[in-house]
Amino acid sequence: MSVSLYEGQRVLDVDTHLTEPPDVWTARLSKKWGEDAVPHIERREGVDAWYVNGTRIGSPGPSSLAGFDGVVPDGPKTFDEIDPSMFEAVPRLKFMDDHGIDAQVLYPNVGGFGGQLFRRMGEPELVDACLRAYNDFLVDFASADPNRLLPVMSTPFWDVDFAVKEIGRCAGIGHRAINFCNQPDTHGEPPLSSTHWDPIWAAAQDAGMPISFHIGGGDIGALMLDPAGMGFQANFGKVSSLIMVDNMRCVADLIFGGICHRFPDLKFVSVESGVGWIPGVLETFDWQWRGGGIADEHPEYDLLPSEYFRRQIYGCFWFERDSAIAAIERYPDNILYETDYPHPTCQHPGPRSPGQDPLDYIASALAGLPEPTLRKVLFDNAAALYGVL
Repeated sequence: MSVSLYEGQRVLDVDTHLTEPPDVWTARLSKKWGEDAVPHIERREGVDAWYVNGTRIGSPGPSSLAGFDGVVPDGPKTFDEIDPSMFEAVPRLKFMDDHGIDAQVLYPNVGGFGGQLFRRMGEPELVDACLRAYNDFLVDFASADPNRLLPVMSTPFWDVDFAVKEIGRCAGIGHRAINFCNQPDTHGEPPLSSTHWDPIWAAAQDAGMPISFHIGGGDIGALMLDPAGMGFQANFGKVSSLIMVDNMRCVADLIFGGICHRFPDLKFVSVESGVGWIPGVLETFDWQWRGGGIADEHPEYDLLPSEYFRRQIYGCFWFERDSAIAAIERYPDNILYETDYPHPTCQHPGPRSPGQDPLDYIASALAGLPEPTLRKVLFDNAAALYGVL
């Protein structure tokens, strides 16, 4: 990497995942539930997986593919084969040092990218306890270096009152942001644009915490069905590409649904959805806004969609090249850098991965950016958003 490009440059990786360690829930939940009812790891036929009352609810291997010699659905079979940096704090910090990453924002696996999979963990009271335990675990994990490991709380979107209370609690114990389901309507809840969610947006705004919408918050199980028989890898690649579109719809809901207008101080982050689409989609939003008479119907909306976006919404990129540059040049204050470590599509190379080391990617893909802009997208925008010193 060019020394002149990188010298003194800090990097804040805004989307990484923790491979939850085996004791996340067994170490934190009351014994009253019994050992089998609490999410725990069992090794069956040589494979570690998460179980609740004998039902498999997930496996750590396929989410821990950075550096692995293989592709999904394969992955490390046991925790013995998973690099400790994926589930332990001190090795994670060393990994960050080795790869030039100053800080990382932390997202879940087992509970779902939008928190939706917590409801597979049992009866409602146990689900609530599991969610609180996970949020506590993240704070414990981040305590190894709270200015470098940045926890994002999971949110019980199926219970607005509980969600509001949990936002207040998590704001007080060190969480930096709120992870919210980008498609609650696919889980039997009101659509994102509904005023049903206003108490949650109000609580987040009052707490000064941004809302994250990570892709994959919808009904992933339905998406992964392959009725055409194209094959697992082909279908996985299709789904992994097209779920980015879900966040385009999410951004549309935030703007056209008046959420940005009603909560002008609240920030939103579209996570792992890329940024190349942003200029074209916002140009389209502005065109339809003007041509469709939105201002006639909602005279209180005082900004165009692109202006609401500039004020409140961020996008994240990790592999794009020319399309990322175009978005950065248009919206330099709204773009954040991520790696998605250690997921199958992350920007960390493995023998069968096109990923690069983050610093190599930055040097090759972003070398043409002016230094002030580079600082913004690699660190300054995210540091201001997440309160990093």
